[in-house]
Amino acid sequence: MTDKQKQSEPLAVKDTIKLVQKILEGHKAENIVTVDLRGKTTIGDYMIIASGSSNRQIKALAELIVQNFKNINLPIGKPEGLPEGDWLLLDTGNVIVHLFRPEVRTFYNLEKMWEADLAENSIKTSGSKADH
Repeated sequence: MTDKQKQSEPLAVKDTIKLVQKILEGHKAENIVTVDLRGKTTIGDYMIIASGSSNRQIKALAELIVQNFKNINLPIGKPEGLPEGDWLLLDTGNVIVHLFRPEVRTFYNLEKMWEADLAENSIKTSGSKADH
């Protein structure tokens, strides 16, 4: 196995969050919210939830995240929900990414399920549109 074929060391959690947020913000994802899961579950340290305006945009966002991780040899799981595109899940290890169409996001309301107090327990990016 050559050095190029080896996987890079995983990013620090905060760097993973920044990378995913940068991709989402740069490609017009909406209502980007990061929920702190530490102490609530063992599935990950953080969850990033974002909306896309269409199935096509959601699929494209997932593909961009996967490709960016692969380009820098970072581990990332295969996207779940890709054929439908209503709700996509990506697992980066310590950060779980959920991409939704707005009506599907409203229906599942993961922020409420994880009791995300947006003022205290989560990180909200400046580019998000939480008032909609």
